[in-house]
Amino acid sequence: MNKFYLKLKTSFSKNNLKKIAKILLVGFLLFLGIDLIFPFEINPNYSQSIVDSKGEVIHSFLNDEDKWRLKMELFEMTSSLKKAFIDKEDRWFYFHFGFNPISILRAGFQNIFYRRRTSGASTITMQVVRLLEPKKRTYFNKIIEIFKAIQLEWHYSKEEILQFYVNLVPYGSNIEGVKAASLIYFEKNPDRLSLAEVVSLAIIPNRPSSLKIGINNEKIITERNKWLKKYEKLKTFELSNIKDAITEPLTAKRHKIPDFAPHFANRLRSNMASEVRIETYIDAGHQKNTEEITRNYMNRMKAMTIHNASILVINNKTNAIEVYVGSSDFMDSEAAGQVDGIRAIRSPGSTLKPLLYGLAFDRGIITPKSILNDVPINFGGYEPENFDQDFHGKVSITYALANSLNIPAVKILDEIGKYSLTDALKKVDFKAIKKNEKSLGLSLILGGCGVSLEELTQLFASFANKGVYQKAKIWKSDLINSSKMRILSEEANYLVTDILSQITRPDLPNNYQYTYRLPKIAWKTGTSFGKKDAWSIGYNKNFTIGVWVGNFSGVGVPELSGANIATPLLFEIFNAIDSDNSKNWFQPAKGLEKRFVCAESGNLPSGNCKNQVIDYFIPGVSNVRICNHVKPIKVDLKHQYAYCTRCLPDENFETELFENYAPELIGFYESKHILYQKPLPHNPNCDRIFDDSPPKITFPLDKATYFIDKKEKQTLLLSCQTRADVKSIFWYVNDQFIKKATPNEAITIFPSAGKIKISCTDDRGRTSNIAIKIKWI
Repeated sequence: MNKFYLKLKTSFSKNNLKKIAKILLVGFLLFLGIDLIFPFEINPNYSQSIVDSKGEVIHSFLNDEDKWRLKMELFEMTSSLKKAFIDKEDRWFYFHFGFNPISILRAGFQNIFYRRRTSGASTITMQVVRLLEPKKRTYFNKIIEIFKAIQLEWHYSKEEILQFYVNLVPYGSNIEGVKAASLIYFEKNPDRLSLAEVVSLAIIPNRPSSLKIGINNEKIITERNKWLKKYEKLKTFELSNIKDAITEPLTAKRHKIPDFAPHFANRLRSNMASEVRIETYIDAGHQKNTEEITRNYMNRMKAMTIHNASILVINNKTNAIEVYVGSSDFMDSEAAGQVDGIRAIRSPGSTLKPLLYGLAFDRGIITPKSILNDVPINFGGYEPENFDQDFHGKVSITYALANSLNIPAVKILDEIGKYSLTDALKKVDFKAIKKNEKSLGLSLILGGCGVSLEELTQLFASFANKGVYQKAKIWKSDLINSSKMRILSEEANYLVTDILSQITRPDLPNNYQYTYRLPKIAWKTGTSFGKKDAWSIGYNKNFTIGVWVGNFSGVGVPELSGANIATPLLFEIFNAIDSDNSKNWFQPAKGLEKRFVCAESGNLPSGNCKNQVIDYFIPGVSNVRICNHVKPIKVDLKHQYAYCTRCLPDENFETELFENYAPELIGFYESKHILYQKPLPHNPNCDRIFDDSPPKITFPLDKATYFIDKKEKQTLLLSCQTRADVKSIFWYVNDQFIKKATPNEAITIFPSAGKIKISCTDDRGRTSNIAIKIKWI
């Protein structure tokens, strides 16, 4: 024995140790050189997946090889999953450096002794090499495999190598990796698999062609239970968990991989093609629910030949997109379902009016109780009409916005200037507005421009955030400019919200008033010209939801309107995702104050204003005009004549208040035969010369017949004579307003055939009428 130790000690002398060290160093340097020259490039070629705010996959794409190979992240690898695969495939995984010499010797001995392959010696690391670079099994290839396994161990941690393995193992057909198998077969993420399900997925990769879930479930159960008993002997898992797993049935089958929010997923894929996993703020529950609601709703709309809808939901607290429905049916190719309606440029109808009124509040031009005249008007040839093709006379700003009247909105835009609105829209990145700004006119407030649902919904989200705009977050690694910008003051923003939250309005859908189905929201509808686009965008403190309904083809539908088609869908989605929100509502801005104003004008009351109401105003901003809706006039005691200062008698007269109507309002009252307080004729005994006669229509001639060339669209001239003090006249054909003009301005019309009534009213309410006959030739 002593001789043996002496010999061993001699053989491990210092010189021999140095030789061994040199050999190891040379071998190590040789390895580093080969590793540098022939690096082992890892390209698992994962499928791209889109995950929601909780990390759940909501959409995935096939990889370049048309395989489902989803990357399972390290945090998704549970301890039971690691134990199941390691104890089955490579129990010494954490102790070797890529290969197991003992296993190789044992396998070599058995192969020689039995003259056939009876057991393998591949470690998990070596299997990763083979899965990444499959080659024919030869001794030479095995040596290369071992070398590359060492390379893997040199460059990656054990956890990363195990991650490669579970992401590459085959499950038959085009399914590879535990995560893809878990989602397709069990419809859940790997971190939520039961022990029985984990073991089932651990045994299949060795026999993927004969152990197919959904086809060979009984065989899989038998094999699974065998391994569960082996795990019991190895004490891999607790005995109670193993017993529960043995009795667990296997009813799984192949399902469709999650494919929610397809338009959203395609958008992200085009922006980040190289990203394997894209984390978003999508709420999977809300997304699925909204997709189903939208699909069911649009199935009912198909009877009216309305085929498409798009929905966008922004969480106002996180400023992130939580629901993205580009179309009601992505697979409906006949209705162009793959078009992303959220980014499509469409006419906005009346949906920009809240911003316009908010800007006017901030300019001090108006307050909620300010009065405008909703009467026929002409802006240099542009004659807007209301959606209901009617006029409403004197209306408050609150009524005008709540009822979405067009003429008051155009008047306000004309007063503040179109660039005030376009500058605000450019500020919040309305791309079509930027592009076409110079060609836009007053009609832009009625939909004469292009916007997207995404732009509009983000704009309304600023109303929910006290007038502060911030671009919505789309995905978690997005490096967009998230700076905040104020577009309305808190005070003006609250006034807009207060008006939009009223429910006494014409755009409330039928059968919704006074019902529990009406959510507590502020909302605005819009319908584009030609009934091609129906919009409804609403918000509360929690969410802003934008809804567009129409046809991607651009075909209009008579029944299409924001109120009756888009708003019911908006309400249904709000009720589904935010049913209990009425307890938390917007409070008036601290800078707002209240004051009494004249109900007839909305201005500060004078001594003659008897009807006064309370109105919000912004101190130091809102106008302080004094009301002059009436004017005092001296009249005789019998109220037959009015006096001027020249003919005013010394006695026997009194002062009477007369309404100070705007000329355009007088013309409207006259055309509609609406009774109003007309001024009294002037004292006939006055030595000043007054002419109270109405305008005299000089052409065409009363009761004449005129022949008009229809093909050439020949026009007919209208002219008149008026008193010298008349500033404006109003022309009507068959009681329909044609144009406001100056007395000497030439007006032409293209009349229809038949009998025609032509009327001319001056700015004091005096009217002349004639009747002519038109014949087309």
